[in-house]
Amino acid sequence: MLLTIDVGNTQTVLGLYDPESTAGQGASVGLVDHWRLSTDAERTSDEYSVLVRSLLDTVGIDFDHDLMGASVCSGVPRILANLRQMIARYLSFEPTVIEPGVKTGMPILYDNPKEVGADRLANAIAAYDLYGGPTVVVDFGTGNNFDVISEAGEFLGGAIAPGIEVSLDALFGRAAALRAVELTEPRNVIGKSTVESIQSGTVYGFAAMIDGMVRRFGDELGDINVVATGGLAHLISPVSETIEHVEPFLTLHGLRIVHQRNQR
Repeated sequence: MLLTIDVGNTQTVLGLYDPESTAGQGASVGLVDHWRLSTDAERTSDEYSVLVRSLLDTVGIDFDHDLMGASVCSGVPRILANLRQMIARYLSFEPTVIEPGVKTGMPILYDNPKEVGADRLANAIAAYDLYGGPTVVVDFGTGNNFDVISEAGEFLGGAIAPGIEVSLDALFGRAAALRAVELTEPRNVIGKSTVESIQSGTVYGFAAMIDGMVRRFGDELGDINVVATGGLAHLISPVSETIEHVEPFLTLHGLRIVHQRNQR
């Protein structure tokens, strides 16, 4: 079994892949199970070992004997260090970590390739594997990332905007009369209450931003594939006019591909 770990600033997603399985669709082919956790930089390597053991136990996988590899991307250096320590102490293999020097198979055309986040690169690799190019990946996370892949499979660049939850936290923190609301599509675009007005501005407003950015990418590239991923992709995708595919496990699939490309 291959353990994949995507550490984001807000949430951490773990996936367990069976290399022998062909069940599933898209990025979920071979995915035995997955778990979404809050990101906590205070967790030690030993705490991570207990946590991962417990999660694997839920699907009958033995932490000590059934894992054959691990692939990691992290935007939080402290957590990455703790995960390395956990694997070094409790497991018999070296993890594959998306970082400079690792074989990814994707040329990066950023002015400084080292600035590209590991999760963005994993998403781009997975999207190109599934849909070819040119492709735009929209990742709904702490920030809304737009990653653009050329027809030849190159990471061209993209855009970064504030994420939905970050924007709402700022709004509620600055506006004394507004309170947190459930993130769901309202009855109408024209809200009939403060709650519905916030929901409308959030859902339709961010969908309009996504569609506007994607169309601008299309003006430069021509016909493009558009793939959405991230925790809130399910909220915006149904009302977006440009998102064609939703892949909740895109980053995990990219981690799997990078792991495979680094095996001798």
